Amino acid sequence: MAISLTTQPALWQQLQVTASVLMAVRQGVSGTAAIAKVPGELRPGVQALTFAVLRSLGRAQALRQLLASRNPPPAADALLCTALALSWRDQDAPYEVFTLVNQTVEAAKRDAATRPQAGFLNACLRRFLRERDTLVASTDAQAQARWNHPVWWIDRLRRDWPDDWQNMLVANNTQAPLTLRVNTRRTSVAAVMRSLKSAGLEADATGATALTLRQAKPVQALPGFSEGLISVQDRAAQLAAPLLLNGLEQPGRSRVLDACAAPGGKTAHLLELADCDVIALDVDPARCERVHETLQRLGLQAHVVAADAAAVTTWWDGQPFDAILLDAPCSASGIVRRHPDVRWLRRPSDIDQLLAVQARLLNALWPLLRPGGRLLYSTCSVFRAEGENQIQTFLAHNTEALLLPSPGHLLPFSPPKPGVVLDNPVGEHDGFYYALLQKRPL
Repeated sequence: MAISLTTQPALWQQLQVTASVLMAVRQGVSGTAAIAKVPGELRPGVQALTFAVLRSLGRAQALRQLLASRNPPPAADALLCTALALSWRDQDAPYEVFTLVNQTVEAAKRDAATRPQAGFLNACLRRFLRERDTLVASTDAQAQARWNHPVWWIDRLRRDWPDDWQNMLVANNTQAPLTLRVNTRRTSVAAVMRSLKSAGLEADATGATALTLRQAKPVQALPGFSEGLISVQDRAAQLAAPLLLNGLEQPGRSRVLDACAAPGGKTAHLLELADCDVIALDVDPARCERVHETLQRLGLQAHVVAADAAAVTTWWDGQPFDAILLDAPCSASGIVRRHPDVRWLRRPSDIDQLLAVQARLLNALWPLLRPGGRLLYSTCSVFRAEGENQIQTFLAHNTEALLLPSPGHLLPFSPPKPGVVLDNPVGEHDGFYYALLQKRPL
């Protein structure tokens, strides 16, 4: 259904700004950072359009190659690809396709950077309207156009998951649900559900502390958010804290390290579940401020330190930890539904660099764990190299490490698998990897 134009800023203006966000992503800027710079009155509409564009960018770029023998200048190319991504298929178009074309040309005329190409853009888009079905069909054979992911990404998923790769790519191009974590220190899942229902919002219980809204809403508008009763956290991410704490002899007296803590969701969940002594590290001081803000909203306390977790001598006091959470830097290939720019930002060479960082952190933090202690390694990745392969390499070089029953790789929209620990039975979660390691007791 087409969106009404009466209650939003002019569409041509939204298309201009959406194209500028696309340009930023092409230059290596994260979509989150680029959208954060958009003026407040434009941001909601631009974010929605940007996400739609990024989810169809492979198709749009293939169509642009058919319509233009040479690449237009970057600003005009971004605007053209924006229009093609939004209008190549009627059922996904946020506005009537003719309206999108007209407003794209208007956007080109109103921007000095694209005004010289306005006629060219008009000609390309009018041809696209006339020949759309034929042009789209001619791009179907291109893997990047069909799946809207880079070819190297598609090839890696096909190798890693020969039975699931197609479903994973389809899932990546859908909108992720809004899942909440209930702060059970201060309220209950049932109480939050009642509060949401009173506000006209329906939610389903999807875990011990998880609720998934049937229709997403701005989080600041949700009852209980500002009071610290709920937080936004994907169902798979909510597995981390209980996995690490369950099985500890005295969780409330445990010394726990959250080694890559920002923005603080898993740190907070640890503290919601137990009165443990938590040290939360992050290498970026600005991101540490986000941890402070998260904890303050929830009424929780931790020792937040800006430091490189692998540079142990710069921050460790010599006292061993009972438990360590290593939510390691990764490709973020499991959260593409929420961050559709990730697939276009990543390069094949990034994976090897990330693998080196993960191994460095594992090897640096493992000696800090007391005998009998537990380390939970996690990534929001579906690539086996960053999960199963990384841990098998670590185990091969650390004979005092035991792999405890663990979820392993959780795939988005995957059905429950026999033997998987604590997986979400409805299969509605992001892609994650978890390996729970224990240091052999003396």
